[in-house]
Amino acid sequence: MARRYRPPISYHLREIPVKQIKIWKDAQARKLDREGIAELAKSIKNEGLQNPPMVQKESKDSYLLMSGQRRLAALKRLRAKKIPVLLLTQGTKYDLKDAKAASVIENLHRNKMSVKDVAAASVFLTESVGKSKAAQSLGISQQTLRKYLGFAAVPDKLKEYVPKQLSRDDATRLYQIVPNISKALQIIERIIPLDQRLRKQYLRTLAKNPNSSHNKLLKKAKSGLLQQRITVEINKSNARKLQRLAAKNDLEVTDVAEKIMYDYLKRK
Repeated sequence: MARRYRPPISYHLREIPVKQIKIWKDAQARKLDREGIAELAKSIKNEGLQNPPMVQKESKDSYLLMSGQRRLAALKRLRAKKIPVLLLTQGTKYDLKDAKAASVIENLHRNKMSVKDVAAASVFLTESVGKSKAAQSLGISQQTLRKYLGFAAVPDKLKEYVPKQLSRDDATRLYQIVPNISKALQIIERIIPLDQRLRKQYLRTLAKNPNSSHNKLLKKAKSGLLQQRITVEINKSNARKLQRLAAKNDLEVTDVAEKIMYDYLKRK
């Protein structure tokens, strides 16, 4: 499919009533902190508005906010009735679907988002622009995107097994490990007969050994269940290091800890 050409953005400086500017729910990257908005309002009051919000016209008396959510909130705090805006020209305005996606992306790069906010934005962007572009816009890998999307990202063919034959969590974990639908379906058929504990251990083993055969994975999973579990206490510094290492490699903390212990004992 040929990529659609989009001309460079152009706009006009206009002054419009604040009440005519709309912010749809999907475009809000996060809840705005009151303290930060108060500081921004003070700055605008003392130094003026250096960079007006960008909007595009929706109808005669309605404008969609494209960027500048914090600035708009600060101006509202100052009880401004009319504000200067950068109004996108007719030739470079977005259609509604692309406008929402563009606004979400713009806000993402200006706000520190919680995991919950990133997950919500991931779902919206994936539905709007697809997984590849959503991951690129968020600055994350597609594997990390799948984790944020969770069960929402699981293909319908895999969802058909939930909840009668497979739990929601197991279906999500399997698709995160094996994004190939055909291969994932084959694995589902093999793990359905397993009890819940063995199935979860199988998936943990699969995450560490994605290229192993079913028989080898099953053998390792059964062996893993038989192994004695030992609780090890570590200090806060090492706990933080463990968490960072797990996040860097898109793994569970317990999986990273098990690998470190395995490698250590193997050297002895």
